[in-house]
Amino acid sequence: MSNEFNPLFTNQPGLTDNEVEKSRSAHGENVLTPPERTPLWKLYLEKYKDPIIKILLFAAVISLGLAVIENNYIESIGIILAIILATTIGFYFEMDAAKKFNVLTALGEESPVKVRRNGKVVQVARKDIVVGDIVIIEVGDEIPADGTLIESTDLQIDESSLTGEPIITKHADPDKNDKEATYPSSKVLRSTMVMNGRGVYQVTEVGDATEIGKVARSSTEMTSVKTPLNMQLDKLAKMISKFGVGISVAAFVIFLGRDILTDPHNLWHSDNYLGMVKVVLEYFMMAVTLIVMSVPEGMPMAVTLSLALNMRRMLKNNNLVRKLHACETMGAVTVICTDKTGTLTQNKMQVADMAMYADDAALFNEAIAYNTTAHLDEEGGKGIGNPTEVALLLWLEKNKTDYKALRQADNIEHQLPFSTERKYMATIVKRGSERVLFVKGAPEIVAKFCDIDDARRNEIRERLTGYQNQAMRTLAFAYKVLGNGDDIDTAKLTPDAHLTFQAVAAISDPIRPDVPAAVKECIDAGITVKIVTGDTSATAIEIARQIGIWDADTPAEAQITGPDFAALSDDEAFNRVMKLKVMSRARPTDKQRLVNLLQKHDAVVAVTGDGTNDAPALNHAHVGLSLGSGTSVAKEASDMTLIDDSFRSIVNAVMWGRSLYRNIQRFLFFQLVVNVTALLLVLCGSVIGTEMPLTVTQILWVNIIMDTFAALALASLPPSEEVMKEKPRKRTDFIITRGMAKGIVFCGLAFFAVLFALLLHSLSSGADLHIHELSIFFTTFVMLQFWNLFNAKSFGSNHSAFHDFKHDNGLLLVLLFILAGQWLIVTFGGKMFRTEPLSAMEWITIIGATSIVMWVGEIWRGIKRLRCKK
Repeated sequence: MSNEFNPLFTNQPGLTDNEVEKSRSAHGENVLTPPERTPLWKLYLEKYKDPIIKILLFAAVISLGLAVIENNYIESIGIILAIILATTIGFYFEMDAAKKFNVLTALGEESPVKVRRNGKVVQVARKDIVVGDIVIIEVGDEIPADGTLIESTDLQIDESSLTGEPIITKHADPDKNDKEATYPSSKVLRSTMVMNGRGVYQVTEVGDATEIGKVARSSTEMTSVKTPLNMQLDKLAKMISKFGVGISVAAFVIFLGRDILTDPHNLWHSDNYLGMVKVVLEYFMMAVTLIVMSVPEGMPMAVTLSLALNMRRMLKNNNLVRKLHACETMGAVTVICTDKTGTLTQNKMQVADMAMYADDAALFNEAIAYNTTAHLDEEGGKGIGNPTEVALLLWLEKNKTDYKALRQADNIEHQLPFSTERKYMATIVKRGSERVLFVKGAPEIVAKFCDIDDARRNEIRERLTGYQNQAMRTLAFAYKVLGNGDDIDTAKLTPDAHLTFQAVAAISDPIRPDVPAAVKECIDAGITVKIVTGDTSATAIEIARQIGIWDADTPAEAQITGPDFAALSDDEAFNRVMKLKVMSRARPTDKQRLVNLLQKHDAVVAVTGDGTNDAPALNHAHVGLSLGSGTSVAKEASDMTLIDDSFRSIVNAVMWGRSLYRNIQRFLFFQLVVNVTALLLVLCGSVIGTEMPLTVTQILWVNIIMDTFAALALASLPPSEEVMKEKPRKRTDFIITRGMAKGIVFCGLAFFAVLFALLLHSLSSGADLHIHELSIFFTTFVMLQFWNLFNAKSFGSNHSAFHDFKHDNGLLLVLLFILAGQWLIVTFGGKMFRTEPLSAMEWITIIGATSIVMWVGEIWRGIKRLRCKK
């Protein structure tokens, strides 16, 4: 290896603040310019490419042409305006949702990067990196900008994002460049990942000047991901559309056939071809408009709005959604495999006890100072790097030892980074005329490398057990003075080095206060919680006891170590996984195997992880949850990032996911009731011989209410904690449940019966309906849906429609808009909407009479609440 130094000990001072500003002025910011977006006007016009909208517009234009000939074109203009209004409102909300999704790209530029500036190691946002910066990279880091290596230690980088090569070995020495490599071995590139080792490099290009900035970056645009929910809704939409098209065609044939057979105006036996075309067009418009109503184009928008609102609200609750399906899938999670540190605990590591087994205190202090990757800031108390190693440096500081004074950059001869497979770290240091090997890691591993008699080994084992039973993390330290001829490769040297055992550190990390309650909430919601950790069995079981998933009656088979799990056959492991509550000493392959076997049991699995070693399990889980403090590799593999690292945020994500699904069900309930009512009305109206009970413009207004505003109102409902009292749904369950289908049919038929009776009553006074009677009919239809929106809001719960009403701002605005819009249309719509003003008493009567819809719902929900109490 070349230049094998610890990068944190480099003597490169880095840029000064003044040099940073000059570099930024000269070379620009480290931000990639997003691909040129399609202009808004083009996106808007694409909304009119929908085949049904095209047909409706074409028919409306012909209707307008005929109307101009007759000098009566108000209704035709009204139809065109209604189509434009419906399309424009839908476009606005979709654009608003897209803006909310773009927050992900912006947050990515805030990722912290370790750099040397003004002679200190500090963390800055990725976007603030400039040409000339000295950047420190370690396992799990994402390279923030292109540059040339100054130092490297066992450095391997995943360049698959640029070259397709998953593992490339990098060297700081240009003489060791692989001539066949796509890029020089001494060059590191933005957006590639550090998979092994560490290094220091100097930035040479930032932003668009980087290699990845020169190529088209699809990752800066949010792609339209088809979630399982979207696919289910697509199937439902096709089914509804077929039914709606069938009804619409039948209505067209019946209306036109009846008109030809009865020929009320002697039109079909005359040569008034323009009149015939007008009648055919009128019925054709009615049929197409019915199709517009029956095709649930509001469903994708309801999902988009729900996802967009959920993403924004979840971000405020410390959940950054990285992939869209995570919002929905979290609601179906049945098993959560959580790691311990940071998620269940506070990740505030501190040395609780240090048991010394060697007399040379100065040598031990150097072991901590040299054999580490951590660094403390100038104020002290905070560190950069692994929290466990930061805790050790703080212990030195507490014991009046300046770890910086012990460090000398030219003393590091070789360093072997820690890995979860090896479970130890080793460093060779020149100490005066001596060369010393320092080793630190898992006590059972380090002890194997040491010459210890049985009595001392038992004493160490008992001490470790005592620490672990108190849920403390343990580390062992060992050393050996080397001869000048000894191998410099620590990986080969350490296992047979016959080390001297130095000390055992007990590091405590208290449980987060809110975790036990959050875990209980998960259990009550039918979700199983499993701890998967690299710690010892005793530590893991103690943590499990503290959070409430382990007690005195828990069988021994509920716990297993990673190596023991790996030794099980596939059948044995399959039969065991559902019973497991704790897996200790888990390795990346063990965690991934656990996830895969749980999925074979049809479990919907969420996994938390913060390290590069967690990436396979995060990637294989239904929902991968990385920690905000985790590595870039872990975040890249995950679907969601817990910004505050807390288990409470996972519970919130489950609640959001379930509430999202419930809100979409509410929208479907509301929309399908309107569909059933309107289609039956027009079909039966055509059979009994009346004119169209609802005009094209009226149906388009109802469509705006049904699709756009109902989607907005119901998607914006806040999440409800009561969804956590239910058992998880199966991912294969159809979104329309049996109870929901019964409710849709019952309400649809009831509304139809009321409106059809009103139609028959109006007809009983004469053969033709007057505009005043049709205005009452139209208003009654809309107000029935108005009050049914209250029932839709309470769908899936026993709560009153007025429960937590003050927080339903979106719903309140929509209700006011519908009421105001209906009054304006009826009062001023005239020929355009085939309406005439209603008296105040008529309005009061209609609103009061139709409110029965809500009161019947309230009585039914009240009865259900009483049953639940009993």
